Amino acid sequence: MHHFEAVRSHIGAKHELRHNGPYLISFDLPLPRGRHQGIYLTELEDEAGRRFLRISTPIGPLAGADARRCLRFNWEQRVGFLAVADLDGSPFLHLCENRPYELLSIEELQRVIHELGALGDELEQVVADGGDDF
Repeated sequence: MHHFEAVRSHIGAKHELRHNGPYLISFDLPLPRGRHQGIYLTELEDEAGRRFLRISTPIGPLAGADARRCLRFNWEQRVGFLAVADLDGSPFLHLCENRPYELLSIEELQRVIHELGALGDELEQVVADGGDDF
């Protein structure tokens, strides 16, 4: 997978896309017990022109989140980090992972999507008192 269109083609064949923009796609990842987690894939480019795929999932509103707990979580993670991005005009915690295209295979993409989706759902349950809003 060396470009965003290859990612779009693969994901679109496996999931119904909720959003399908030039450099952003999203879908709902089905999880056990009838739960689901929204997954967003975007293309990023660094200062040197190197392109990356960002895989992210919303966790919950930033309001009330303890920044020290978020930073400790980031420090302990092997995959994924917490970040803040707007969702419908409000700041939300997101669980994210960036992968350079040159190192991204179909298997790695699927692994990261499932790992972030499951962990994101666990974090969402903690933040939203068991809810499944995202």
